[in-house]
Amino acid sequence: MSTTEAQDARPADPRPVNRPPRRSKAEVNGWLVLDKPVGMTSTHAVGRLKHMFNAKKAGHAGTLDPLASGLLPIAFGEATKTVPFVQDGAKSYRFRIRWGVKTDSDDTEGEVVATSDLRPTREQIEALLPSFLGTIMQRPPAYSAIKVNGERAYDRAREGEVFELAARPITIHALDLIECSVDEAVLEAHCGKGTYVRAIARDLGDALGCLGHVNALRRTRVGPFLEADGAVLPGEGEDPAAFTGQLRRVEAGLGEVPHVDIVRQDAARLRRGQALILRGRDAPAEGMAWANCGGTVVAFGPVEQGALQPYRVFNLPF
Repeated sequence: MSTTEAQDARPADPRPVNRPPRRSKAEVNGWLVLDKPVGMTSTHAVGRLKHMFNAKKAGHAGTLDPLASGLLPIAFGEATKTVPFVQDGAKSYRFRIRWGVKTDSDDTEGEVVATSDLRPTREQIEALLPSFLGTIMQRPPAYSAIKVNGERAYDRAREGEVFELAARPITIHALDLIECSVDEAVLEAHCGKGTYVRAIARDLGDALGCLGHVNALRRTRVGPFLEADGAVLPGEGEDPAAFTGQLRRVEAGLGEVPHVDIVRQDAARLRRGQALILRGRDAPAEGMAWANCGGTVVAFGPVEQGALQPYRVFNLPF
């Protein structure tokens, strides 16, 4: 038997291999309002922050395209229960339209499908903006996350399938022209859930006869969070301590929902899943509300017949 064969025939070493213990995940609860840079996906942003905080659970409130910058609210732990309130809140965008070129994605990432030598004047743009206000029908871009027969529209579009999504109602509260040059215009939009800014640019270009697409986009508001709340990711080698200090409380996601102050006895009732009769002049009579006990969010839910129904309960210490 050769030396190599003899070595191979030896029994495996039964002693355990010493590996460094895994770092246990932390109970992190709260909101971090990230000012996402251009080029980063929303999923990547959540992953980086989840790793930075060593958090068990995290998610974002509304996808922001890689080509866009601006507010991407990220919820940790118990704050994920408040994500729908932030997603459903009003949003604001500042965006730049490039006239004369139409793309299949309505932004710079798509293929050019048509061009035009026409260019609109400031007066022509401003005269058209009022027709975009209020509740209108908007056709989402083909490159969107909307599902078509169980598949994301952008996946089907990338495979070369040609289709149009059905128009659906959206609400635009304000649409203002900020800057205007021969080839480009900068606008600001304040709109409701489900509005696609790329579709606004496309439809403006079509209505003006000059065509257009978005070549820069920044989100400046998401629900209760404003542009001033945004936190910039630390760069390589920078101390993240100051960044992690910008974590906001769980109830920050409920900033646009009325609240009621309660005592511990009432908090215990809500945590058991029992409805709580609301008393006091300022108690909401209907709609959604959340309960606060000593500075801690206890539960939220609909107010029905003067009682708060605990739709979701929070596991947070007083």
